[in-house]
Amino acid sequence: MSPSSRSDRRAHPTSPRPNPRKGARPPRAGRGPGHGDGVMRLYGRHPVVAALQNPDRPVRRLWATADTAPGVTALAEARGLGIEPADRGALEGLLPPGAVHQGLALEVGPLPDADIGDLALAAPGESAVVVVLDQVSDPHNVGAILRSAAAFGARAVITQDRHAPAETGALAKAASGALERVPLMRVPNLARALDDLRDRGFWSVGLDADAPATLAGAGLTGALALVLGAEGSGLRRLTRDRCDHLARLPMVAGAVESLNVSNACAVALYELRRGVLESSGAR
Repeated sequence: MSPSSRSDRRAHPTSPRPNPRKGARPPRAGRGPGHGDGVMRLYGRHPVVAALQNPDRPVRRLWATADTAPGVTALAEARGLGIEPADRGALEGLLPPGAVHQGLALEVGPLPDADIGDLALAAPGESAVVVVLDQVSDPHNVGAILRSAAAFGARAVITQDRHAPAETGALAKAASGALERVPLMRVPNLARALDDLRDRGFWSVGLDADAPATLAGAGLTGALALVLGAEGSGLRRLTRDRCDHLARLPMVAGAVESLNVSNACAVALYELRRGVLESSGAR
């Protein structure tokens, strides 16, 4: 850990506190705000194929054009689904305006709920990362962050129940299949979630443009929670104060005011995971 970190205020995580949320949990209706019973329609090849491959994803109906149906027939049969033929005009009638469906649409139910209590405890010195989002509300940004989280081996993406997008077809399309591979956890209180993560062995590092140290210069090791705020407003004060470390991404002076939050997440994840990925021979 960086010697200039803020973590001297806190004891190193040792044994976890009992987590009352662990175990059987009632489902959250809709997996996000304004989402009814959680039924949604995914579209596009990567989201649909990933959902069909995910045994935890309830699947209900599959529509495909004649040219795309052969590519998903085996997956559909494995899930006990028939393919409902549809031309492109019919698919456009099933989906939001402008949806890039690539000839595929899949009606699904919600994934099982997941929360911080489901994360494995981080062993001392273990390199692991989760992503924590502070009021990042754009579904395309959250989807892109999920995609980066999958690419760089993050264990989960954590958002708030409120001020975060529902799981929709647009979010799943931006995630390009990663919604099925990286747990998207929703919590009622982000500050408390950072405390819970610390109990599980994860120190938190918030990205802040005014931080004195860069992310590389901070020399952070071990299990980390990467905390990102909304584009423009950044981290809220309470979230910033709850982080064990603050760090920034260096940029060319005057080039741009800031990075898009999903781009910043990708750069930061690469920096945090570079050593592990290179030593593992990841391509």
